[in-house]
Amino acid sequence: MKLLSLSLLLVLLPAFLSAELCNVKPDNKYLEKRVRLYHGQQNFAVSMLDVIRTSTPNDNVFFSPYSTYHALLLAYFGSSGETEQQLRSVLNLDWAESKEMVRSAYSMEKRNREARAKKSPLEFSSADRMYFDQDTPLASCLENRFSDEIVKLDFKGKPEESRIQINDWIAAETHNQIKDMLAPGDIDARTQLALANAAYFKGQWVRKFQVNNTAQMPFYTSSANLSLVPMMQQKGTFLHNVDEQLRAHVLQMPFRTTFDEAEEDEETKSDMSMVVVLPPFSSGSLEDVLSRLNATTLEESLNNAMPREIEVSIPKFEFEQRLELVPILAKMGITKIFEPTATFHDYTEQSVSFGDAKHLAKIKVDEEGSTAAAATVLVSYRSARPIEPTKFDCNHPFVFLIWDHASRAILFTGIYRDPKTLKQ
Repeated sequence: MKLLSLSLLLVLLPAFLSAELCNVKPDNKYLEKRVRLYHGQQNFAVSMLDVIRTSTPNDNVFFSPYSTYHALLLAYFGSSGETEQQLRSVLNLDWAESKEMVRSAYSMEKRNREARAKKSPLEFSSADRMYFDQDTPLASCLENRFSDEIVKLDFKGKPEESRIQINDWIAAETHNQIKDMLAPGDIDARTQLALANAAYFKGQWVRKFQVNNTAQMPFYTSSANLSLVPMMQQKGTFLHNVDEQLRAHVLQMPFRTTFDEAEEDEETKSDMSMVVVLPPFSSGSLEDVLSRLNATTLEESLNNAMPREIEVSIPKFEFEQRLELVPILAKMGITKIFEPTATFHDYTEQSVSFGDAKHLAKIKVDEEGSTAAAATVLVSYRSARPIEPTKFDCNHPFVFLIWDHASRAILFTGIYRDPKTLKQ
């Protein structure tokens, strides 16, 4: 299974410097704050999903809220005044006493992610970059505290070469899956800053699907419309919850996170899982479930899951989605960063505002590992454990997400509505 995403904020317009990051002492309590940071990320993810799915009510959806959140965190670290307050609110950072507290939690998660990557066959990388024009004077503390993220380019003198360099970095971080994120003209002599996050995920199921069990089966976009899709099938033990609050079945499908297969014989244990939220097969049920989904209901559902023997059928598919983030972020409450009056005093004395924001995500689902799994509810809404195996046939629209159990973060999420527009 491969998952890729790229979030990009571009400063295309020629705001002043308070340097909150420079004036506060490092915070040593970020261990507990890291949990709050990603609880806020969960709420951001659900809000973003809500805006996208209501804007495209009949389309498939796939994106990385983790990638978008991290790109906006970079903007938050440089913001000030009303711009900072708006980002602070939408990114759910009101728990933090200072910007340094947020940066400490951000840095801690980065170190943990890199340490975990060395011990796991699962690949998950998330890289951030702040591309500044070489003539832009930066606050000294910014360069000290974000030395890994800051790159200086000659946007004014060599805009095309700068565009190619950013694209090359994106291609390298996504294993050449996203090669031309920025088109000619996206970077010009007016560009002062580009903030980017590139995320890459590749994982194997703890229990792989057998290729010879994949068969063409119906997927119902409605009770009257269906398409034949290649459906992967297996029977195994998975964490499952009949969630009466969400009014859906919630299934956790773990990815392999240790090199020793013997350690993962108990298939319900893993650091990362695909979570499938499957509504009843009835008109309006998907929208009803989505209206009930938030950070609290999601975590409660995952915590209440029990291991059960389940027959799972999952569509095999791949697709990519490009999103213009400006209108999406505006509906979420982020508008100030795109206005000429935006202030980014913790970056530079020079005036800064963003002119564009883009997002690209790709997903591939196959027998080795995947991200889009779901199931038809063929059991009633009751809490008692079924005597017979619960059967999940992924034959109508469902919600899915990649869940990091360690950080409690939603890495990728989407809605599988209609296979006709996907690669099979």
